[in-house]
Amino acid sequence: MDLVFRTREGVFNYRVAAVWIRNGRVLLHRLHSEQTWSLPGGRVALGEDSRQSLCRELLEELGIKVMVGDLLWSVENFFTYAEQPYHEFGLYYLIDSEDTQIPDTDAAFYGAEGPRLIFQWTPLSQLPQTSLYPAFLRTALTDLPAHPRHLVVRES
Repeated sequence: MDLVFRTREGVFNYRVAAVWIRNGRVLLHRLHSEQTWSLPGGRVALGEDSRQSLCRELLEELGIKVMVGDLLWSVENFFTYAEQPYHEFGLYYLIDSEDTQIPDTDAAFYGAEGPRLIFQWTPLSQLPQTSLYPAFLRTALTDLPAHPRHLVVRES
C-alpha cells in the first residue's frame, strides 16, 4: 500500500526522488499526458524504507538497478494538483547505476512501463527554463548541498 492519504482537506503523499546527474545532465520524467517535469521516483509503500522504495520505483519505471547514495533534501512540499491541495513529504537522493540500457541521448525516451512516462536527460544549464517541480530544483540541482537540507516549499 502506497503511503498516500486522501481527506476532505487534501492529500498527503510520501515520495522519494532520484537525482541522477551524468555528463552535465539530470534525468527527468513526466507523465505522457502532462507538460511538467519532475525527478524520477515515486511513492513509498507501507513497510518500505525510503532507499528500498527508490530502488523499487526505478526498477519498475526504468527496468534498472540503481545504487542509492547520499540524501540531499527532505522536503515538505505544499501544492495544488488536479484542484486538490497536497502536502507531500519527499526525500531526494543522489543515485547512480552501472546499467547501460538507459539511452545516453538528449532525445526523450520511454522506460520499462512504456509510454505512460517520458524520460529525458536535461542539461543542467536548461533547468531555469524547464517546467520542473518542485521549482526549487531548477537552481538547486546545479549546486548540490554537501549535507542534507530540510526545505519547506509552498507553490502556488
